[in-house]
Amino acid sequence: MAERGADLLLSLICLTFLHPLNMAVHVDKESTVPQFIPFGFSVEPVDILVVRGGPAILNCSVDSPVAARVEWKKDGSFLRLQADERRHLLDDGSLFISSVLHSKHNKPDEGIYQCVASIQNMGTISSKTARLSVAGIPRFSSQPEAGLVKHGDNHVFLCDINQDLVAFSRWELNRQPILLDQRVFQLPSGALVVSNASDADAGLYRCVVETGGAVKNSEEAELKVISETAERRKLEFLKTPSAMSRVLGDSVLLPCVVTGYPAPYVRWMFNDQLIEESEGRFEIVGGGSLHVLNLTEEDAGTFSCLADNVNDSIEVQVELKIQVPPQFLKKPVNTYAHESMDIIFECEVTGSPAPTVKWVKNGDAVIPSDYFKVIKEHNLQVLGLVKSDEGFYQCMAENDAGNVQASAQLIILDHDVSLPSPSSPSLISATTEHVTPGSGGSDGPTPSAPRDLVASLVSTRFIKLTWRQPAETHGEEVSYSVYYSQESMNRERIVNTSQPGEMQVTIQNLMPDCKYTFRVVAHNNNGVGESSNALTVATQPEVQVPGPAPNLQAVATSPTSVTVSWDIPLTGNGEIQTYKLYHTAKGQDTEQEIDVRGLSYTLSGLKKFTEYSFRVVAYNKHGPGVSTDDVMAQTFSAVPSAPPQNVTVEVLNSKSIMVRWQPPPADDQNGEITAYKIRYRKGARKSEASEIVAGTQLHKLLDNLQRGTEYSVRVTAMTLNGSGPASDWVTSETFESDLDESRVPDIPSSLHVRPLVNSIVVSWTPPENQDIVVRGYSIGYGIGSPHAQTIKVDYKQRYYSIENLDPSSHYVITLKAFNNVGEGIPVYESAITRPQSDPIDPDVDLYELFHAPYTPVPDPTPMLPPVGVQASVLSHDTVKVSWADNSLPKNQKITDARYYTVRWKTNIPANTKFKMANTTTLNHMVSGLKPNTLYEFSVMVTKGRRSSTWSMTAHGTTFESIPSSSPKDVTVVSKESRPRTIIVNWQPPSEANGKITGYIIYYSTDVNAEVHNWVIDPIVGNRLTHQIQDLTLDTTYFFKIQARNSKGMGPMSEAVQFRTPKAESSDKMPNDQASGLPKPGSRLPPPEGNGVVGKTGLSGASENHILVIIIIISVGAFTIIVVVVGAFLCTRRTTSQQKKKRAAIKSTNGSHKYKGNSKDLKPPDLWIHHERLELKPMDKSPDPNPVMTDTPIPRTSQDITPVDSTLDNPVLQRRNSYRGHESEDNMSTLAGRRGMRPKMMMPFDTQPPQQSVSRNIASTELLPAASAQPIYSVEPSETDVSYHSSAAEDEPNTYPPTAHVRPTHPLKSFAVPAITPHNANFESPALPSTPLLAQTGPHSVKTASIGTLGRTRPPMAVTVPSAPDVPESSKMLEDPENSYKTDVLTEEMAHLEGLMKDLNAITTT
Repeated sequence: MAERGADLLLSLICLTFLHPLNMAVHVDKESTVPQFIPFGFSVEPVDILVVRGGPAILNCSVDSPVAARVEWKKDGSFLRLQADERRHLLDDGSLFISSVLHSKHNKPDEGIYQCVASIQNMGTISSKTARLSVAGIPRFSSQPEAGLVKHGDNHVFLCDINQDLVAFSRWELNRQPILLDQRVFQLPSGALVVSNASDADAGLYRCVVETGGAVKNSEEAELKVISETAERRKLEFLKTPSAMSRVLGDSVLLPCVVTGYPAPYVRWMFNDQLIEESEGRFEIVGGGSLHVLNLTEEDAGTFSCLADNVNDSIEVQVELKIQVPPQFLKKPVNTYAHESMDIIFECEVTGSPAPTVKWVKNGDAVIPSDYFKVIKEHNLQVLGLVKSDEGFYQCMAENDAGNVQASAQLIILDHDVSLPSPSSPSLISATTEHVTPGSGGSDGPTPSAPRDLVASLVSTRFIKLTWRQPAETHGEEVSYSVYYSQESMNRERIVNTSQPGEMQVTIQNLMPDCKYTFRVVAHNNNGVGESSNALTVATQPEVQVPGPAPNLQAVATSPTSVTVSWDIPLTGNGEIQTYKLYHTAKGQDTEQEIDVRGLSYTLSGLKKFTEYSFRVVAYNKHGPGVSTDDVMAQTFSAVPSAPPQNVTVEVLNSKSIMVRWQPPPADDQNGEITAYKIRYRKGARKSEASEIVAGTQLHKLLDNLQRGTEYSVRVTAMTLNGSGPASDWVTSETFESDLDESRVPDIPSSLHVRPLVNSIVVSWTPPENQDIVVRGYSIGYGIGSPHAQTIKVDYKQRYYSIENLDPSSHYVITLKAFNNVGEGIPVYESAITRPQSDPIDPDVDLYELFHAPYTPVPDPTPMLPPVGVQASVLSHDTVKVSWADNSLPKNQKITDARYYTVRWKTNIPANTKFKMANTTTLNHMVSGLKPNTLYEFSVMVTKGRRSSTWSMTAHGTTFESIPSSSPKDVTVVSKESRPRTIIVNWQPPSEANGKITGYIIYYSTDVNAEVHNWVIDPIVGNRLTHQIQDLTLDTTYFFKIQARNSKGMGPMSEAVQFRTPKAESSDKMPNDQASGLPKPGSRLPPPEGNGVVGKTGLSGASENHILVIIIIISVGAFTIIVVVVGAFLCTRRTTSQQKKKRAAIKSTNGSHKYKGNSKDLKPPDLWIHHERLELKPMDKSPDPNPVMTDTPIPRTSQDITPVDSTLDNPVLQRRNSYRGHESEDNMSTLAGRRGMRPKMMMPFDTQPPQQSVSRNIASTELLPAASAQPIYSVEPSETDVSYHSSAAEDEPNTYPPTAHVRPTHPLKSFAVPAITPHNANFESPALPSTPLLAQTGPHSVKTASIGTLGRTRPPMAVTVPSAPDVPESSKMLEDPENSYKTDVLTEEMAHLEGLMKDLNAITTT
């Protein structure tokens, strides 16, 4: 027992000491997170070229805090360097090869090398690869040849050796090394160029190749230099460039060596733009070859070498491709994770050509699988992490220009170690919901296992799981993680619930008909709890839809058709019902589909020479099956369906023309363009045409032409199938004679400078002697001396902007013209740049300063701006802008691809921006302008990337147009103390489109009435207020206003409502009575002098009373006589005349609209002002739509002068009256009984365009005394009213008088009986006047009012509208015996008696 007790005590002591130790280890384990190791390469190997037998070294240096083991791979296999005597591993990790072995059948050292570094228990990384190349044995495929060169000419010695040995080659002259410079230089091919030869260049030349001490010499070739004989020699290339590729940042030498006499002038172009040496990176060596430094991606394109002299011109092109090594846009990053998580390593690269990307894990390539996937092009996704996934992952990108690598470390932590915060961006969202599942926050209890894990929903590719919370959660915030793995797979993946407490999750992206094992773990703030029991669930098998159709093939059968065929799917459940064939043209996103029943189909109507993709999907009763992979097929090519574009010709000299063009549109090429056919002929159409074929280049030189001859040229594109349509003929004329280039050019005729703050604009004119060739101009400038810097520009240029100058500095500028002989005499000028405090040049347009996109800064070779800009106004919204171009020939024919930009704007408002349009002609129609607006126009010309400045401006003011908007702010107010008078105010229309010459005020008591039923008041001039008097009290009126200019009337404003007061003021009535206003039922004439009885205020002077009495008595006596005579003539009318009258009445009364009652016959409520009853000359109306106006409301028109003052004479008025009618005096007297005011006359062109309301009217014959007076004609037409000649011989019986009538009551009118049309045959020249007064009562008749606004234009004839359709009245008119009986005359006599009583009453007062 004692021994057992001692053992127990010893055990307790041991446990007491071990427990704190275990706790310490546990805490340390939870709190320690492994750190990432900075592991990488500080130096990586690069490509090298070595000679056989020589040494080689491949550098490699590893950057690591711990010792790393370095190894080397060659062509993917590790080298065993321990027992290798030639290859050694240096201390820094570099590989040294003491003697490179290389033979025809044994090349052990040549290949791809890679440095590999490893850290034990951590991982492995690999460097980028490097190629070791061994130079071959020197062999000369051709030897230099002896040559003869003339003074100043060029010569090339060839040295064709292995391309890899060019770097080891050099040249000797007379066995002495040659010092290379810009005149004598070596080409990349090894050839030697001797330019501008002199006597010192004569001798023996040989090419020497020296490799590793071994020297091999070519044969010697002698060069002889002889004197120039000045004999013309054709230009030809001795050396031309060939297509090549270069790496970004390298340099390239493009050879262009030309021989010929006279010495050619060589220039280079890049993508049709002239290359200037002043651009810095470009250098001309040897008089013609182009050296380009520090290549950029923008240098990829077509370079052209052009050489020409006065006799000839040649050109060669070369395509330069720029390769860009791979570069990382996004590198993978170091990542922490737990087991079962999903992660993504991101990798984004760029380069040209597009790099290929592969992933490496610990030095071994990652093979894509279900758990290692490459997504989004280059990203690596790892699913369901396990401990063995730890290590270094590398993204390696490679293309023809090089390769790069980037690495990242993955560390998988234990579940009881929290992920560092913030969590790694590489974690997938499903695993980052709970990256800290409680691992050491405290030592409290963790949850028990979740209960009742079940699969609530099982599908083919997803399973939904649910469970119950653990029996013991030990906390409120409980979250869950679901672990699952596929059967027979050791990788377990994890998915976290989206919210704490959520007890369901859906597992996506599962495989159909596979078994999966699931378990759930709960965790609280104390850590991860117990795992639930595992649940195994099998996904459902997928519905047996058809599989992919095998053996899918697409074969082109014609340029527009493709036949697609396939076999029956190998898998499927049930019979195939149909197939869907999908096809898409390359470069398009829209996929088209066709239902097919069989196993093949031929598609027709496709685009020619276009690549299509095809795929097929089979359908059965379950739906669509699995689609096939896409197969590609290209339709056959065909001849082009469109000609080449933008064909231009440029005359170079008297015997050559350069033709340029652009390919046909891409959609019309119908194949690869193999060549272009140029057809040219002399000017005559019947002349024989010559034909030449060019390659795929877009230009061709036509030489050996005749001097001073016009040639026509057209171009045709060709494919393998033949020639397409030809372009239009383009003509140009060769020069009559060539210019002289035996001497230097003369001095430029002028030089002008304009200093700015940091630049000076230099402009000049060419030498006066135009017979000497000018190749260009040389501009020298500097502070105090013009020789500091020199710039050369093209011969076509006339100005240049010298940039980057110092402010407030004195510059001296010189200008010289040059050609191949040399530079001419300079002209000097000086200028002082502006101070820095002078930011704005007063001569510079402010718009150009602040709107740079619309005014491009001139490049070193700007063009001349257009001249002679003219703006011709064609209409109210169109201006034609035309100009001339001094850079074109005298005939102003455009033969190149230039275009012109026209800009225009108006200064109202001041901040208006320019609008622009492009054109290829020398004029442009600018439309959509505002009427009556001043515009300014300017033009510039653009050719390629060269543009001129804006030309001088031209101005033009568009014509006027009718107002396009109505008057604004229409208001109506009552006049103080005068309730029957209102004041209308308004503002001019916002779009007057011209000078406003007047306004028309419309008013009515019915807002819905037709426009011609509204009362009209015209206003002359641009007054903005008007009074309207004598309105009816307590009545609602509506007002509209219309503006007028010289072109016509604008739209009417919206109706404005106003209601007059209910009663007049007490002090107003006496004033009205004193002014002669009639009381209700009174028979006094109208006030304000508008009547014929007297003027306003009968209490005037006595002489006025006497004059009024005499006039009244005369008018009354004359009226009685006329009525008696008329009644007598009416009673004597024959039966035949009555029948004709009835027939005429029947024909005209058919259009009456209203019915009346003959029982209510009473004297007419009529006032006809004889002073306004006038006959005007029958000028032809310019407006076919006269306006008829119904005047149901009394009103007074103010400030209107009578139309013709001569008609105020009563004698003339009586001479203008019609025989058989009442005299105008009588009518005026009758009208005076109703107190009516006269109607104003308004010219027809002041009326808005409306449908005229007309009726057929006949008139009586004029009195002989009035035959010389102008008269109107009224045609029996519904719409057309025109003026006729004043002579009455042709149609003496067809002219009715023009009457101005007006009722008294606001809504009352008078009736006019129907009159027989003017073309009816009358036996009697007179008609009785009684019917004019017979119809009264409720029959409303529309009356016409013609105003007096336009004094220069006579008012038009008025067509009286139809009277209402009154059956009773018609019957009365049809029976003349009843119509003209004595009772009617008696009634009229009663009216006359009443009138006489009124006159007696006036005379007694």
